[in-house]
Amino acid sequence: MDEVFVVRMSHGRWVGVMLLAVAGWLLSLAPVPVLAGDLNAVRLGGDRNATRLVIDLSDETSGRLVSESGGKVVVALSGAELAAPMRGKGQGLVRSWSVTPQAGGARLTIEIAEGAQVRRRFLLPPGEGAPGYRYVVDLAPAVQRTASAPAAAQLTSLRTPTAAASRKGAKARADSRRIVVIDAGHGGKDPGAIGGDRQEKDLTLAAALSLRDRLERTGRYRVVLTRDRDVYVPLDTRVQIARKANADLFISLHADSGPDESVRGASVYTLADRANGRSARLVTRDDWFMKAGYHSDQSVSGILFDLTQRATKNRSATFAQLLLDEVGDEQALLRRSHREAGLAVLLAPDVPAVLLEMGFITNPDDQAFLADPASRGRLVSAVASAIETYFRNDLRVATR
Repeated sequence: MDEVFVVRMSHGRWVGVMLLAVAGWLLSLAPVPVLAGDLNAVRLGGDRNATRLVIDLSDETSGRLVSESGGKVVVALSGAELAAPMRGKGQGLVRSWSVTPQAGGARLTIEIAEGAQVRRRFLLPPGEGAPGYRYVVDLAPAVQRTASAPAAAQLTSLRTPTAAASRKGAKARADSRRIVVIDAGHGGKDPGAIGGDRQEKDLTLAAALSLRDRLERTGRYRVVLTRDRDVYVPLDTRVQIARKANADLFISLHADSGPDESVRGASVYTLADRANGRSARLVTRDDWFMKAGYHSDQSVSGILFDLTQRATKNRSATFAQLLLDEVGDEQALLRRSHREAGLAVLLAPDVPAVLLEMGFITNPDDQAFLADPASRGRLVSAVASAIETYFRNDLRVATR
C-alpha cells in the first residue's frame, strides 16, 4: 500500500538547512531565516507515490483551498503571520513551493507534478512532545497504485467480491471515492456475545451489509468488507485488510454484553495511548518510516511513525464524536459513551478507526432494537450520516 508521509518539526526558530538522507527520498528542512511571525518552517517528505508538505506554526490556523488547477495548488492560511516570504525546491510530487504574506494571513502555493492531486489537508494540534501546530498537505497520484501481492499473503484466502472489486477498480481508473472498510465483528467459529437466541456475529453482519449498501448507493464511497458472510477472520487480518485497501476510514461493528441485563446503550471505542506500542508491531520493513530508519538514523522512523499515529488518533476521535452525535438520536447511549481501549482492530497506525458497540445484546430492549430490520436500519442510517459529515466537513483534523 502507498503510505502517507508525515514529518515532525520542533517548534521555535530555525536557522540554515537541515538535511536527512532517507534511501531514495529526502527529508528536507527549507532554508528559513529567524522569523518573528507564526509560520516557522516548511518541510517535505515522501516520493512520487505519496508526498507530504508540513508547515510548522506557532499558533492555530485554518486553511481554505483557493484553487487546484494548472499544476498549481493555492491554499489561504487564515491568521498565519509571516515575517518574510519563504520558498523552496520540491520533492516527490512537489516541484516547488512558496509562502507569501497576504491580508489576514499567508498564501501557500505549491507547484505539483503532472497527474498529482491533493489527497487531504488537515491541522495537527500540539501534543505529545510537539508544542506547536502543524498544517499538513498530502499529495498523491490521481491513480493510486495498489499494494504488491506478496505482502500479507494470508489475505488471498479472504478475497471477498467487494474487496476484489475494490482492488481491481483502483488499478483500472482514477477514483475519487473515499475508501471505507466495514468490519462485521466476530463470525464463523466465533459467535461473539449471545443474548437469548441471538448471536452477535449475525447482528453485526446484517448491520455491515446494510451500511455497505447505503454508502455505495451514494456513489461517493468504495466499500471493503472484512467479511460478507459467516466466516472467521483473524483480528490482525482485519487490520491488514484496511491498510492494504489504503482505507480512509475503518469502522468495526459489535454488540456489547454484560452480567446486568438492565444495562443498555451504544458506545464508541478509539485507541488508547497505552496501546501505541502495539501499533508498531503491525508495520513491516516495506513501510515508509521503517525504510527511513534502515537507511538513515533509526530515530527518523520513530519520529515519522509517532506523527502518523498521532494524526490518525486525532481523526479517529473526530469521527467518534460525530458518530455518537448521530447514533444518539436513534439509540440510547452509555453514560460514558466515548471510551478508549487497546483493541486489536484499532491498532492500524495509518487508518482512522473506531469500534461501535451498537447496544447490549444482553439487554432485552437493545436486543430487540438490533434484531428488528427497521430499527437497525435507522441506526445504520445514523452511522452513514456520521460518515457523510466526517468527509464533508472534515473538521479540524481532516481535509479542508
